Amino acid sequence: MAYDFDKTLETGNSLIDSQHKELIAAINSLLEACSQGKGREEVKKTIVFLKNYTDKHFGDEEVLQQKYKYPDIVNHKKLHQTFKDDVKKIGEEFEQTGTSIAITFKVNNIAAWFINHIKVHDKKVAAHIRETQK
Repeated sequence: MAYDFDKTLETGNSLIDSQHKELIAAINSLLEACSQGKGREEVKKTIVFLKNYTDKHFGDEEVLQQKYKYPDIVNHKKLHQTFKDDVKKIGEEFEQTGTSIAITFKVNNIAAWFINHIKVHDKKVAAHIRETQK
């Protein structure tokens, strides 16, 4: 199942949306590789991408939240940190055990978490920013 960057994922913030598109492309690459029996080779690449992506993307989001005084910034930052911790754990597990179906499954679960995060939490942030800019 590939993900489409559709209206349900748009926040209306060009920086955040472009970064989310990068994430969707990486997720889809992993899912495509899995469907071709090549998922294990893609896992390491995806873990490295997720580590780098979350540092940059969450940092950019949090700067916007501070700038526009997002009222739920503390909880949003906690969600980001939990996600980063999960990615770190998967990376550590991968380093210890190598590729496995379990690791591929965990990376796919992270993708689902992130899609939900965009649809629920990031859209709230974007709505707050739009409202604040009026």
